[in-house]
Amino acid sequence: MQSDWYTHGYQKAQNARVKNETENETGGGTTMTTVHSRQEALLMAHLLRRAGFGATPYEMERALGMGYEAVIDELLNPDHPDVIPDDLIRRYHVDQSDLRNGGGAHWVYRLVMTDTPLREKMCLFWHRVFATGTTKLIQNRVVTNQIDMFREHGMGSFDDLLIELSRDPAMIMWLDNQDNHGSNINENYGREILELFSMGVGNYSEEDIKETSRAFTGWRVVNPDYMSIRMRNNTARPYGYMSWQFEYDEKDHDAGEKVILGQKGNWNGEDAVRIICEQEATAKFVARHLYHYFVADELPVPQWPHEEPRDPEAIDILCKSYFDNGHDIGAVLRTLFESEFFKDAGSRYARIKSPSEMVIGTMRLAGPIELPSEETYMADAACANMGQALMRPPSVEGWQGGTEWINTGAYVERVNFAGRILNNPDKQGVRDIIDRIKALSDGMEISSNELVDNCLEVLGPLEVLDTTSLGLKDYASKFGNLTWSDDTSSEEFDRAAVAIIQLVVSSQEYQTV
Repeated sequence: MQSDWYTHGYQKAQNARVKNETENETGGGTTMTTVHSRQEALLMAHLLRRAGFGATPYEMERALGMGYEAVIDELLNPDHPDVIPDDLIRRYHVDQSDLRNGGGAHWVYRLVMTDTPLREKMCLFWHRVFATGTTKLIQNRVVTNQIDMFREHGMGSFDDLLIELSRDPAMIMWLDNQDNHGSNINENYGREILELFSMGVGNYSEEDIKETSRAFTGWRVVNPDYMSIRMRNNTARPYGYMSWQFEYDEKDHDAGEKVILGQKGNWNGEDAVRIICEQEATAKFVARHLYHYFVADELPVPQWPHEEPRDPEAIDILCKSYFDNGHDIGAVLRTLFESEFFKDAGSRYARIKSPSEMVIGTMRLAGPIELPSEETYMADAACANMGQALMRPPSVEGWQGGTEWINTGAYVERVNFAGRILNNPDKQGVRDIIDRIKALSDGMEISSNELVDNCLEVLGPLEVLDTTSLGLKDYASKFGNLTWSDDTSSEEFDRAAVAIIQLVVSSQEYQTV
């Protein structure tokens, strides 16, 4: 079973194009921006780039019909799980089914095929904040299970999310909490939950780290000694299949009195999370991460203790929403998407796309993945080559984002990947784009300048600099006036349209979100 976009979207779009072309012939044609204002379209495109992976033409058409507030409601309240054809993946790609290849390609399939894009975008967000890697764990299944946990809890209470994270076997083994005993604490998780996951440097003391670590003693995986032996043995084997389970060992817990962030009591891990989530510093840390991810690039996280936020007023608004709504992340996201600082034209294209955003957005434009397919492997490798190896973060600090994403080699990889994915006019998504470009014309002929303008309209609408537009039109001029009145001219139009589509997704504007 595939998402609504794939099973019905293209057919609906084709029916609409047939109607539009008929109206054009009789002088009654309309374009998207005559029905919906240009500003509505630009704002909706902005929302769908940030809260998803950019809109396909059909998704944009549907969203404009719903309206901005209704789209936000739908994004924040997914009412069904993604249905993944595990039987077909098992049949054609057993290595993906068994997660032998690191798990990234398996996740790429879901990212491309989902019709609940914000939920998946939040999985990527938390994967970046709570970075956990298969590189140390050797076990791909447990990190995939962690992503499933983000999928379930990522837009709910931050308290619940931190508790689930603390119980997550991948995180326990990643940050060595299986070695955190009542008789001999290991401070690794206690330090990182304060420093990297909730509050940030400068908002706690070394004593708070120790006391928090004591609160999490006894939080471990089932039979940790045996599992550690199995994990070491597994490094000599080609694949890791283990899926650890959480358990709380009361006998290994330090039941003594603790003082965490000024609060005294016989605290356990749940109490530590409650105390952490009550802090103003936690609200600011979460708000700044959300701003960094959804609004505009911030400085790298290690600089946050020393530098003010890019927009302190926006952070204050998000902090107030955090406390007013019981630390609910979905409510904070609603505040963000409805805010003037998000809607402001100056926030558009203010972030550099992460490799995953660029890769997944381009694949969604190209159309559904038809199994068997090598594209998921190619996409996983491309993300890694661009600097974001899914499920294999460089360290517990994750990826900093911003200008870190762009260098000469990474940009070349972006251009090459987009060119490979969008090179076939018979791909479902590419064909839809080409047909919509035709539908925006007045008849069966189009100038090279109109080809560029229509392409930018269909792929967004995408706002580009004058220099970009002139460069595209200069290249397109070699095609002259184009028509699709017969098979030969239609094939020539397809070649020209594909070339312009590839150039547009190679532009600097397409690399921002």
